[in-house]
Amino acid sequence: MICVRLARLAALTLIGACFSVGATLPTVPTVVAEAPPSYGWAGFLQAAVGLVLVVALILFCAWAVRRFGLQTGAGNRFLKVISSVMVGQRERVVIVEVGDSWLVLGVAAGRVNALHTMSAQGRSQMPLVEADNAEPSSAAFSKSLRERFAQFNQLRKKD
Repeated sequence: MICVRLARLAALTLIGACFSVGATLPTVPTVVAEAPPSYGWAGFLQAAVGLVLVVALILFCAWAVRRFGLQTGAGNRFLKVISSVMVGQRERVVIVEVGDSWLVLGVAAGRVNALHTMSAQGRSQMPLVEADNAEPSSAAFSKSLRERFAQFNQLRKKD
């Protein structure tokens, strides 16, 4: 038992001697590299542009999640959104399945109205609604634009 105590005392003395020797050794001064020169407004502008880009990216991601409905309702077994269509900037028509019925809802800023109620049906049984003039909106726009240019050119030729 005395041997164990002596061994511990010797180990502590040796450790203490090592630390005291290291503290008394002379140190050689080292050359510290100088800081790079500051470019003033250029550095500030670079930081500001970086900050603006990061904030813009965050806002874009928030807008995309809100616009395209990327939120998941994984825990919601009783309510299911079947379809959703934007009809204005802040208005949309939504078909929601609740139990064995579908609700057609008009959703606006701060307001939800029940437009229609029908029994639930499979997607294969859903009737496809087509407009009488089923022309894509891009084709309709280009047709309208061509007509406007033609009218404008006719008016220019008269003058």
